[in-house]
Amino acid sequence: MCASVLTVNAQSGTNSPYSQYGLGVLSDQSQGFSRGMNGLGLGLRFSNQVNTLNPASYSAVDSLTMIFDAGLSGQVTNFKETTLKNGVPVTKKLNANNSDFEYVVGSFRLFPKIGMAFGILPYTNIGYNYQRYEEQIDTEEGTLLMKSTETHSGSGGLHQAFIGAGWNFYKGFSFGANIGYLWGSYDKSVTVSNSDAYVNTVMRTYSATVRSYKIDLGLQWQHRWDKKNVTTVGLTYGIGHSLNSDPELITTISNPQTGVATYDTVRVADGLHVPTTLGLGVAWTRNNSLTVGLDYTMQKWGSCDYPQLNTTTGEYRRVSGMLKDRHKVTLGLQWIPNPMTRKFLNRVNYRLGVSYNTPYVKVNGQDGPKEFSVSAGFGIPIVNGWNNRSMFNISGQWVRASAKDLITENTFRINIGLTFTEDWFMKWKVK
Repeated sequence: MCASVLTVNAQSGTNSPYSQYGLGVLSDQSQGFSRGMNGLGLGLRFSNQVNTLNPASYSAVDSLTMIFDAGLSGQVTNFKETTLKNGVPVTKKLNANNSDFEYVVGSFRLFPKIGMAFGILPYTNIGYNYQRYEEQIDTEEGTLLMKSTETHSGSGGLHQAFIGAGWNFYKGFSFGANIGYLWGSYDKSVTVSNSDAYVNTVMRTYSATVRSYKIDLGLQWQHRWDKKNVTTVGLTYGIGHSLNSDPELITTISNPQTGVATYDTVRVADGLHVPTTLGLGVAWTRNNSLTVGLDYTMQKWGSCDYPQLNTTTGEYRRVSGMLKDRHKVTLGLQWIPNPMTRKFLNRVNYRLGVSYNTPYVKVNGQDGPKEFSVSAGFGIPIVNGWNNRSMFNISGQWVRASAKDLITENTFRINIGLTFTEDWFMKWKVK
């Protein structure tokens, strides 16, 4: 796909060359406690955590508390690419670092059986900068005739601000909804320059701005089998729709001898969409100590057209088949040795998770990278004289993204989250 990968602006939260495709690298929209379980959440229902993955869970929030949760991450990614040079495989490796402020969310009980949540979440990240080289060699004399350099760079991404509510409407059944404002932009460029002073330099700049909505619905059913065992089943549905965005392509052709440049601008009406999303999750909790869950999510990206330049005809228009449906499976668990004890180590939350997901983009006509990831983390209680219910969440995650004959990415990520649980709504009695 490319000859070398260079570092880019770390503010984007990614250095991946794969972020140039589609709307970018899809962000993990879970919170700190969930990231220790690798993003598990559709069937989770906790009174002391904000779980935006299923808005039906908001109805579980404790009636006396106000919850704030904020998180950030840092990561190191190793890129590895194997190419053929004179028929001999050559492997190139490079490391890149990133850090990002991930999310901030809050939740509280609005009415009996109704909880609310609000916050800002990431949706996609774009950030890359790499070059490809091609050489024309005189086969008879073995001399270099011309060297061309193709430079790819891009930055941007989408975020969402949301407000949501969850209602426990009937005997263990809860319904919820998130209504969000989705915004952001991206700029991607491809520049082809040559060592021959008589050959024009061509730069294509792709850009778009998004201002739209996002609606996600959730349902949970919780059943207590006996005093120790509880099962929760969760369903989610994200509404797919147009983003009312008109992506733009500006082609600039520069003559290196005269310094004169010509410009051509093309727009694609209504060129970007978000997919319909379906999710199913189940979680089992025993004795309020051990929780095991399984999630499956499917995003119907294959139904979304995407703008594409036909280099033969010069047309820039919406094309089907550039994206494909994305499937993700996550298995996770949380263990608290004894949540009712005063002993610190027995109240620590121990978490593990593993996930596998298929790509949603195609790269040069073939499937993009599939991902396999594992995570482990802790929820450490914050204990002081006035608060013993807040939590410091920390986890480590390893992600491997790979595709046949393309770059392999190995990422080690540290996720840190702080969950503040305050007794804002407790009524004080004066004797």
